Amino acid sequence: MSRRRAPRPATDALRSALGAAAPKTGLASLQSVWAELVGERIAAVAQPVSERGGEVTVDCSDSVWAQELDLMQGQLLARLQERLGERAPQSLRFRVSND
Repeated sequence: MSRRRAPRPATDALRSALGAAAPKTGLASLQSVWAELVGERIAAVAQPVSERGGEVTVDCSDSVWAQELDLMQGQLLARLQERLGERAPQSLRFRVSND
């Protein structure tokens, strides 16, 4: 008579699947953690939209937010560096969205 094994936790399978589906570009990595790092309030009015040569462009809902976030750039870059390591952008450029 064979002995039935207990079900294994799905944690390892999920972790493996998430790793395989993880973003492959610096911008995608940034977009996946943006709301968590900057907070829901900022994420609601500012989204990273493009990356070129280490500079990420962030579309903002209005000029006041673009200016405020530009002043916070050092803090934001430090958070991104801590979380993303070598995939973190070198600089951020904030612009008013054309939507």
